[in-house]
Amino acid sequence: MTRDTFTLLCLLPLAIFTLAFLAIPIARLVLASGEGVDGWAIYLKILQTPRYLSTLVQTVLVSLATTAAALIISTTAGLYLVRNRFRGRSIILSILTLPLAFPGVVVGFMIILLGGRQGLFNQMLPGHWVFAYSVTGLFLGYLYFSIPRVLLTVMAAAEKIDPSLEEAARTLGAPPWRIMLDVLLPALAPALIAAGAIAFATAMGAFGTAFTLATDIDVLPMVIYTEFTLSANIAMASALSVVLGLVTWVMLLIARSLSGTTVAAGG
Repeated sequence: MTRDTFTLLCLLPLAIFTLAFLAIPIARLVLASGEGVDGWAIYLKILQTPRYLSTLVQTVLVSLATTAAALIISTTAGLYLVRNRFRGRSIILSILTLPLAFPGVVVGFMIILLGGRQGLFNQMLPGHWVFAYSVTGLFLGYLYFSIPRVLLTVMAAAEKIDPSLEEAARTLGAPPWRIMLDVLLPALAPALIAAGAIAFATAMGAFGTAFTLATDIDVLPMVIYTEFTLSANIAMASALSVVLGLVTWVMLLIARSLSGTTVAAGG
């Protein structure tokens, strides 16, 4: 057996998987979006229909807000945990990464237990503290499972930063905020971009949390679900799926070009 033949045999399973589970389903999804009454004009209809357009905008805005908050919180916590060793550090890290073990439905249920009609906040605080079924609840749910993904990426990158760079900056009289802006953030920039892209992609496609919480709001995964199951509008569900995928893909492409590294979405 020649080397080229051996290489082809090794690549054959990858080629079969790519064709059967990636290329063919995506191609079928795109073709299905044009098989409705509107044909390929269905994409124009998405932009002209207030419900679909507002849902798209709201999904993108919630995902961007989740990404920004996760980056701020995770960068602060990650740098502190990398730079400091103390008793209970491993326990704190385990708690911060615990959401990785929960599916979206469980995360949504936890938000309901906190901010639902019978939730902890509504029972303990004066006033009507019900936020679980609003954009706020959805944002908190998305943030809950985005923080661990960003945190682990930031910590891995922070551990590779040469401590002598910070020491040199301190020796030259740089205040802490200048060290952060001129030393740490530039060194962490590729990891932050990659982690932000992962957080954005995860929030864009999250269904379990949205299914549990989205009572008064619409996000793309929920609209796709209702169009497919309740309205049997396969063409519109397919078109919205394509739009969701394109928006996420463009964000990942931008992140990859900025960071210079491979960026993959977490599920």
